[in-house]
Amino acid sequence: MRRIEHVGLAGGGLIGLSWASLFLARGLTVTIADPRPGLAGEASAFLEQAWPMLKELGLTQADAPGVPRCTDDPAALSGCDFVQENGPDRIDVKRGLIAQIEAAVAPDVVIASSTSSLLPSALQKDAVHPERILVAHPMNPPHLVPMVELASGPATGEAAMQTAEDFYRRLERVTIRLKQEAVGHLANRLTSALYREAVNIVAEGIASVEDVDKAITHGPGLRWALNGPHLTYHLGGGAGGYRHYLDHLGPTQEERWKRLGNPRLTEAVKDALVAGVEEELKGQDRQTLVQRRDAALVEVLKIKGRFGF
Repeated sequence: MRRIEHVGLAGGGLIGLSWASLFLARGLTVTIADPRPGLAGEASAFLEQAWPMLKELGLTQADAPGVPRCTDDPAALSGCDFVQENGPDRIDVKRGLIAQIEAAVAPDVVIASSTSSLLPSALQKDAVHPERILVAHPMNPPHLVPMVELASGPATGEAAMQTAEDFYRRLERVTIRLKQEAVGHLANRLTSALYREAVNIVAEGIASVEDVDKAITHGPGLRWALNGPHLTYHLGGGAGGYRHYLDHLGPTQEERWKRLGNPRLTEAVKDALVAGVEEELKGQDRQTLVQRRDAALVEVLKIKGRFGF
């Protein structure tokens, strides 16, 4: 397979610029195709903030970041060895963008979509070379959060999947392969399950938005940063491990499952959620929150690396 040195980004929004930061930090040439005016300035500002944190994680290969080529013409992706597609998460838009990418790049260039929910089989429909199209979904911000989940459609070739997996691992990403395609893939299905009950708790008046967030960040969220739910409950089973936990406390889990809610995002519920977040923020601005989150992510990743998690 071709050596990947020049990466194209179809879409330069929040996820696209985050990907670009990581690719540039690893010494790759980057071209971003996006019709949005002012993209070059946005990319420069994003890189300025991302670079110090990438340096702390040891992901940079130079003293200063490279500069992405920014263009509004997808045809400019013609020289790329790999394309990360980051367009709006609407299937009609994605298919149109993939058609433009296919018209520009060589037939063996992998097209990996960052879609958070769409199926790879839907992305492949009407494609000229569907065997090179797959899902490579990150968690925001992908230049810091290392997970990339890979999902293939019925037409995706193993060569494309292996190329993508090798590429992301080369960038020190943690790759996950789904055994079958599913709406929302893996990570978003898990987070959606938690979020549904987080909304339900507020909708039913059980607790405030702020206390729901506190419950996660000061409770299970700390454990989940180190071990997933299965391994967490295995450790909770003591000497008997997961089997003891399931036998002993499984019935209480089933009782809780029966009582979980299925809320609707009515206007009243949305108003309550937004008001709760505004109360929780208490005057903090978004930029400060983003900077604090990213700095904390760096420290958590360093600790996980030190302890082998």
